[in-house]
Amino acid sequence: MKLNRSAMLRPMLGGLGLILLFGGWEAAIRFGLVPFGLLPAPSSLGPAWLDELHNGAWLQAIRDSLTHYLTGLVIGSVTGAVMGLLCGAVPVLDALLSGVVRVLRPIPGLAWVPFAILWFGLNTAGATFVIAISVFWINFYAAYGAVHAIDPDLYEVAASFGHGGFWARMRTVVIPGSAPGLLAGLRTGLGQAWMSVVAAELFGVPGIGARMMQASSLLATDLVVVYMLTMALLYALTDMLFMMVRRRLMGWQG
Repeated sequence: MKLNRSAMLRPMLGGLGLILLFGGWEAAIRFGLVPFGLLPAPSSLGPAWLDELHNGAWLQAIRDSLTHYLTGLVIGSVTGAVMGLLCGAVPVLDALLSGVVRVLRPIPGLAWVPFAILWFGLNTAGATFVIAISVFWINFYAAYGAVHAIDPDLYEVAASFGHGGFWARMRTVVIPGSAPGLLAGLRTGLGQAWMSVVAAELFGVPGIGARMMQASSLLATDLVVVYMLTMALLYALTDMLFMMVRRRLMGWQG
């Protein structure tokens, strides 16, 4: 009974927090506590969104962003997870790439924008590259850490059952044992990829980020907030879908 009450109370408190946020925000605008033009009133967001919806800009921006978001997310997640698993499982490869990792890891995705333009041009491929780079390292370290967290005794157990070869150990120990860490990295990457969308579209690639930049150049702060909230909504939807898939995959954990 207590669990049911707690499960109901949390979303109610979350909703109350949102009401207080937007209510306080609206009051601050109406009573002049915030200088005019710095923030739009929440009550202006609905009409601004309807205008974008009616002229087709909102749906088109979502379609454009989803194209390079999903492609970059898949490429960055898969390559990052695979490299993390291999480096975690193969000490020689880990040592060989350790210097490369230390050099490249601190470089943010935004710093790759000039090269994205040079290598791919002002198109979806360039935006996909920036997003993939941003997601890669999250999944790399999630997989790498998950492999190192596996109990070494499991390798001996696998070998005693005839799974002593490299690929057999990967299939029977490394991948199942690192699955929770891998999925945690994938979930974090979902949010990081949306955060990278704006940076990926800074150089004119159509999408939500580009639309935000256009609105900000016109001081249309209501549209900027509309697209900020759109990105938050899309992240919530992708995260919800991911958690549904995760529950199916990790049902064996009970």
